[in-house]
Amino acid sequence: MTNPVLPLQPSPPFNTTPTQPPIDRVRGLLWKLAFATLVLMAIGSATRVANAGLACPDWPLCYGKLVPAAEMNLQVFLEWFHRLDASLIGLMTIWLVVRSSQWRSQLPAWMLPISLLALLLVVVQGGLGALTVTELLKFEIVTAHLGTALLFFATIVMSAVALLPHISQDVVKPFHSRIHWAGAIAALLVYLQSLIGALVSSQWALHQCLGGFASLCRIMYGHLFGVIPPTLAVLALVIWAWRLPHLHPLLHALAYSSGLLVLLQIGLGFGTFYLHLQVEPLTVAHQLIGATLLGTLLAFFILARRDRPISIYHAHPQAESAGSH
Repeated sequence: MTNPVLPLQPSPPFNTTPTQPPIDRVRGLLWKLAFATLVLMAIGSATRVANAGLACPDWPLCYGKLVPAAEMNLQVFLEWFHRLDASLIGLMTIWLVVRSSQWRSQLPAWMLPISLLALLLVVVQGGLGALTVTELLKFEIVTAHLGTALLFFATIVMSAVALLPHISQDVVKPFHSRIHWAGAIAALLVYLQSLIGALVSSQWALHQCLGGFASLCRIMYGHLFGVIPPTLAVLALVIWAWRLPHLHPLLHALAYSSGLLVLLQIGLGFGTFYLHLQVEPLTVAHQLIGATLLGTLLAFFILARRDRPISIYHAHPQAESAGSH
């Protein structure tokens, strides 16, 4: 008895994983860029506190080499790795522009212009990075360098959050939809406070003030007392969100997280002050938490502002039914 011949089955394709939609892939790239920028700012802070800003005396190479193996020490490594991370971010931003152009018909209309803006900020940031070396760490350039990095980080975070799926908000009164302005004001104040902090660090104002330079004491105390406006703004946001029990849980989480981050930031700031910047990881953490706080507030602003029409609809469902008659 012969065995029946079984029909041949077609071989499965090599790649059976479904392709992600373009919006998900661009959003993933944006989150990677945001994380890389956080790392870059942390490395930049470590480079400054280690007094390694001029460890590579030339630019864009380091001792005329791509990898200065013979001259490598901790200071050279920090400055060299800082430039390496910045270069990777530049390449990722170029790829973001390419993808935004390639998939522009499947992405929001603002995505391509925003990606071009991000690329422009990268170019400006690269120029400022070169000037920090060639101009021997002038405090104005160092401050602008950090300020531009924060602007780039803010642009990337807001874009990534704006590409998230829409959330629903069950809001009782339409007045509640204006809470997004609390997040925007708090974010602006945090950014300005970060710039003052950059002035303090780029001029070594704490050490100079303790050494008897009264003019730099004004900058240092301006940063110390400058913490009050952003702290009050974040506190107002937390209280406002707490008084809205029907606010979306994600917005609650972002508001409460901003409150915890500002408390942590204040603790780190006073720690670096009272220890006279002797504990370098505290200074790096201070910079990192400040940037994270800014990103958290901007995420709250974007989500609350973008989904405001949804919250108004949930607050007044009868309005749509009335308009249909």
